[in-house]
Amino acid sequence: MSLDAVLATLQRNADFMSQVVTWRRLPARPPRYTPPPADLSPHVLTALRQRGIEPFYTHQAAAITAALQGQNVIVATATASGKSLCYTVPVLHTLLTQPQARALYLFPTKALAHDQLAETAALIAAGRLPVAIHPYDGDTPQSQRRQARQAAGILLTNPDMLHSGILPYHTGWRAFFANLRFVVVDEIHSYRGVFGSHVANVLRRLRRLCRFYGSDPQFIATSATIANPQAHAERLLEASFILVDETQNGAPTGEKQFILYNPPLVDAALGLRQSTVLVAKEAAAAFLAQDAQTVVFARARQTVELLLAYLQDEMTLRGQKPERVAGYRGGYLPLERRAIESGLRAGSIRGVVATNALELGIDIGELSAAVLTGYPGSIASTWQQAGRAGRRADQSVAVLVAGSGPLDQYLCQHPEYLFGRSPEQALVNPDNLRLLARHLLCAAYELPFGRGEPFGRLGPVDELLETLAAEGHLHRTRQQYHWLGEGLPAHHVSLRTSGEETVIIQSVGQAAGLPERNPADCVTVGQVGNLPYEVIGEVDLDSAPLLVHEGAIYMHQARSYLVEKLDWDGRLATVRPVEVDYYTRAAVNSAVRRLSPATETQAGDLAWAYGEVLVVSQATGYRKIKRYSHETLGYGKIELPATELDTAGYWLVFGERLTEELVEAGLLLRPNDYGPNWEQQRQKALARDGYRCRVCGATAENPAGFLKPAGFSLHVHHVRPFRDFGYAPGENEAYRQANELDNLITLCPSCHRQAEVGQRTRSALAGLGYLLGNLAPLFVMCDPADLQVSVDSRSPLTQSPTVVVYEQVAAGVGLSQRLYELHYELLAAALERVSECPCADGCPACVGPPGEIGPETKAATRQLLRRIA
Repeated sequence: MSLDAVLATLQRNADFMSQVVTWRRLPARPPRYTPPPADLSPHVLTALRQRGIEPFYTHQAAAITAALQGQNVIVATATASGKSLCYTVPVLHTLLTQPQARALYLFPTKALAHDQLAETAALIAAGRLPVAIHPYDGDTPQSQRRQARQAAGILLTNPDMLHSGILPYHTGWRAFFANLRFVVVDEIHSYRGVFGSHVANVLRRLRRLCRFYGSDPQFIATSATIANPQAHAERLLEASFILVDETQNGAPTGEKQFILYNPPLVDAALGLRQSTVLVAKEAAAAFLAQDAQTVVFARARQTVELLLAYLQDEMTLRGQKPERVAGYRGGYLPLERRAIESGLRAGSIRGVVATNALELGIDIGELSAAVLTGYPGSIASTWQQAGRAGRRADQSVAVLVAGSGPLDQYLCQHPEYLFGRSPEQALVNPDNLRLLARHLLCAAYELPFGRGEPFGRLGPVDELLETLAAEGHLHRTRQQYHWLGEGLPAHHVSLRTSGEETVIIQSVGQAAGLPERNPADCVTVGQVGNLPYEVIGEVDLDSAPLLVHEGAIYMHQARSYLVEKLDWDGRLATVRPVEVDYYTRAAVNSAVRRLSPATETQAGDLAWAYGEVLVVSQATGYRKIKRYSHETLGYGKIELPATELDTAGYWLVFGERLTEELVEAGLLLRPNDYGPNWEQQRQKALARDGYRCRVCGATAENPAGFLKPAGFSLHVHHVRPFRDFGYAPGENEAYRQANELDNLITLCPSCHRQAEVGQRTRSALAGLGYLLGNLAPLFVMCDPADLQVSVDSRSPLTQSPTVVVYEQVAAGVGLSQRLYELHYELLAAALERVSECPCADGCPACVGPPGEIGPETKAATRQLLRRIA
């Protein structure tokens, strides 16, 4: 059956069409050509003709012309528009006329670098051009590294290798830096947030070394279609750029059908919708059943593994080979990823379930369909993922299955948001002091800093260098600052996360009935006692408490592994393959312990600010969730150290007068006065319960610190609500009966929320926090998981009702400042969402899921927003 026939079948399905929010046919677009620049090397033109490339698309010609004129160029056009020729052609032209010149190609991933290596090498071979091209990354054999350092031509690498494997060893790269003519930075929209802020500093260090060796390279960059490609390139690379954008795009496109599908409500009153995962599985299965090569995207690693297991089950039921559907995500080993890419190109793999690791332009063949499991978090990512289908085919389809959260439901109410000009801005903050200080140490190791020397456009950094010298990291002489420590500081700085460590996952033994794994997929194969073991992957340290705590089910290529031991200090998780019908999901409790405003605004009795935030988090317990039905089968506890995060946030503080007005209006709850013996009784209850949650067993690391800001605080809950006792200060002593030990129970914050369901304890304040946290990604280009929310009806820091939206990365990267600047737009969007939501009393699409909100939360939140928006 052709793709046309599959789509026609869907259109005839009344149940399916009833949930389609919008079905857009994006028509095919013919190519627009422009003759090549008159002075372009005939040898390059010959190579292009041999590869079937002639003439240039309009945007390619514009970019190539500007680059040959010596200008820095940023090309921001759609997926599969041939952006690589925009830099490859001027680079090859220059290297042919300047045989000693070098070009550096930077790609965000090794996979993308290897893909471009093959394409560029084929072009060079087709024209028999005397240009060398070498990869240089962690997979490059030692025998080839010396040749790569010494050869003229093109060097392909990634920012991580540049940071820790090239810049610190620059004395062995003298000829490279002295003759560096071009720096190509591909997919710069991926350099945002923490990663982008790190990379901006790496590029500062690169340019500093280039100046030392006497070169001043020209930059060519490419990007997805975002709102600020030129400004982002200029911030990232600290240079002026010429923009070639989508308006100049001459590349042809095949017809694409884009379907936005909102899963049906299973409970209209509660706003509960059919599982996004199961709907995505059904959509992908429909395409795979007709042998349409399909990619399914999901945001989380665990969701990828669940979808993969579901689709392989579906393939088995239909008598098809389940191995024809594979997974692809971070944490897989390099050989696994290369094999999957090869299988997609060859067509032996018909379906792949992936995180955004496949979002970038790796050549993965002639995909016909893309299924997006929930909104990816940004418009740029949506179109990058949708664009993975139809890169070569005449026709393709993309299906975005909306989730039940406010962000996805907002898009269902405003589908035009997806099809207009992107409002998203990629943000970086290279001047973040925590990141900057670490890169100054790396730069000082590479070359001593002179007094008054600038670092990029930041200007002189003597004050910071003095601080680092005072801390013992640098030695100050009369005119310079020298690295004083041992080893290479770059080896202690990870570009990809705010942390620097990972946890290795080691599988021991073989489960009965499971197929043996291919040893080629493993980093290490050996024995623990009499049992075979293999290293199957890794996770970053920040994710370890959620994914590989003891008792967790870790999923890898649809196989389930039980985590038997997590050696936190040794950074090693030991797992065992098992056959189970459930997965696990961990719960984390977090508390804001410090707010330090950088800028604050007051309007009436409402203040909002952004600045530094300290957050303390503790993984407390986990649920066992049955596959397919998603029912909870049981609980377990997690006993791991609390973690601290120094980050940035945007927050709202309600003043005394406004708070009183909202309390009188019934929109906020008045803080309880539990009477004069409360603290004494509270401590007795904690001690009686062994400082442990009576429901899930979560414990506190430091029981003595409960009166102080501790890593994790337990709550003491009144079994019969305190207000039922009618305590009136100064009039009666009803608090004594209310606070009797038999009426008190120790709970962790998560279980406390569950215990208070239906007691109207979730106020409009919490509804506001839920909306702000879920809608904020619309206004800043980030993944929804990059932001978290804390709501406190009486914050111990402000002594007032407070909502904090904070970044999930150390020191923050500018998202909070942007939210502060967009304060009114964010509140307006929140009011619009809660007003438009068709649910009766609140749901996941507006103020929160049933079971976590009181019966009047939605109405109260709407009234609150009308007062402050």
